[in-house]
Amino acid sequence: MTDRPATAHDAHADHAHDDHGHGDDHASHGTRKSYLKGFFLSVILTAIPFWAVMTGAFKDPSTAALVIMLFAVIQIVVHMIYFLHMNGKSENGWTMMALIFTIILVVITLSGSIWVMYHLNTNMMPMQAAVDM
Repeated sequence: MTDRPATAHDAHADHAHDDHGHGDDHASHGTRKSYLKGFFLSVILTAIPFWAVMTGAFKDPSTAALVIMLFAVIQIVVHMIYFLHMNGKSENGWTMMALIFTIILVVITLSGSIWVMYHLNTNMMPMQAAVDM
């Protein structure tokens, strides 16, 4: 036994390593394998749309935009599952509700952005008409 006073570090060392006051809900914090799987899926889901745009794989710009949006939504789901550890079991299903809410917001944001950009493009005045005024 030592003569030094007890510190906060000593008090923390007395607790078990898996009990950090998170309650009875033991959600997975991920493994190296799951993080690597999520990372490689993210890289692939980024590389495929990048390749498609850079090579001109889609002749129709609206098809390219839809494919890119699809890959973006899939990538959001991958991030939420592999990095944020959201599933239907943890936190009594509230993380699944957060996933559904996020997907709804992404769909609204992306479709609204595409709609605004389309209408801006079709309703913009040609430069020659602006000069003639």
